[in-house]
Amino acid sequence: MIRYGKDMVREVKERLREGKGEVEIVHAFTREELTGKARLCALIRIPPGNSIGYHPHVGEEEIYYILRGQATVNDNGNIQVVGPGDAVLTGGGASHSIENTGEETLEFFAVILLYA
Repeated sequence: MIRYGKDMVREVKERLREGKGEVEIVHAFTREELTGKARLCALIRIPPGNSIGYHPHVGEEEIYYILRGQATVNDNGNIQVVGPGDAVLTGGGASHSIENTGEETLEFFAVILLYA
């Protein structure tokens, strides 16, 4: 299957996971199209100062691969600054959050994989 950017499902979430401001999600493929053990395959865009709030991943894991911008990630209490080329893996009941602490829009690719 090939999905052109112009055909991807886009949504804007306000205060995602009790975070700050708006977050844009561009679904490369929707959950219904993913036949493997995954529930998210998307590009995430977060404007400066906005965030995805702290939330757990039980029975699954989430991968962030940072493409553009700078962010502060709280990975189960480990707070680090990340940028282009960095990756974050959170799962097994651990929690995380991400906040755009840079001056440009933060862009990262996110994938959520299910354990069962």
